[in-house]
Amino acid sequence: MSTRSSIHLENLDALPDDQFQALLLEGVSRTFALTIPQLPKPVCQVVANGYLLCRIVDTIEDEATLDHTTKRHFCEQFIRVTQGEADPAEFSSALAPLLSQQTLPAEHELIRQVPRVIAITHSFAPADRKALVLCIDIMSQGMAYYQDTDLHAGLKTLAEMNRYCYFVAGVVGEMLTRVFCNYSPVIARHRDQMMALAVSFGQGLQMTNILKDIWNDKQRNVCWLPRDIFSACGFDLENLTPGHRDPRFVEGLNQLIAIAHGHLRNALEYTLLIPDYETGLRDFCLWALGMAVLNLRKIHQNPYFSHSEEAKISRRSVKATILTTRLCHRSDALLKGLFHIASMGLPGPAEAELLDLSSASMTLIPE
Repeated sequence: MSTRSSIHLENLDALPDDQFQALLLEGVSRTFALTIPQLPKPVCQVVANGYLLCRIVDTIEDEATLDHTTKRHFCEQFIRVTQGEADPAEFSSALAPLLSQQTLPAEHELIRQVPRVIAITHSFAPADRKALVLCIDIMSQGMAYYQDTDLHAGLKTLAEMNRYCYFVAGVVGEMLTRVFCNYSPVIARHRDQMMALAVSFGQGLQMTNILKDIWNDKQRNVCWLPRDIFSACGFDLENLTPGHRDPRFVEGLNQLIAIAHGHLRNALEYTLLIPDYETGLRDFCLWALGMAVLNLRKIHQNPYFSHSEEAKISRRSVKATILTTRLCHRSDALLKGLFHIASMGLPGPAEAELLDLSSASMTLIPE
């Protein structure tokens, strides 16, 4: 059982909002429970709330006992909840009893706490609230679309993978950028460039997660890899099983590693647009970036891994990433050097397309 399931969540109602959100975060994501507190306090509270909103959508998507129609219903209903057009208590009381024991206890608690999470959302300044609501609108619609897709043998094309990564991670990058720009007029000067890079940053992180979690996903009869990349190498994802020794699969895997590497290079460019005195904002980005690069290296060094745990970096590597970036976070030159060293030996970086995916339009979802 995940250690996250053992987090004690009693007496949440008595806690102030910041501690309430921090405890929920610790229960649903150790990584974000580590990185979000590095942000300046006003940004920290908004981003913590935004992540909890995203986890609510993830909980709907991941619940194995819900059929596609029910998941779509709850995704659409949650959009209305965040927009203030539906009752969060009714949403919570309808969804909570449907969650199975496969869903972590902390996620059960998160669903029960939807009314308070939404109350915090609606307490923010209008610009921040708008950023969160737009993110959830796009993410929920995108996830609802993929609920109706047969994913047992992968997505059809790399373009489809790009689209999926946008819905689950690129939109989060856009949300974060809006919140950062609301916080700092200096950062806001780079808004357009950062918005484009934010989507690429999100894709780099999500592609790394997809590659790391290949076998966990396969256990759920899900595969997020693009069939066209592997077909061009002569490998059919229908035949992907743990323990294989097919170099054609590794050829396709390395192409995806190169693409993810390119997106993570864009992530560094994004981070360096943040003023060097905003060390908390930089650390938040750098820790995620550093851990992703190390994960890619581990996957590349052991492409025939057959359990997702084998692709995870160690706690020692996490601590080393934190220490090293803290020592160098104010120096652009040192950070570029660190990225170069950390990514040595990886394929690529392939030229990472800055995807033109407009947050204002849902025409991205095929009819």
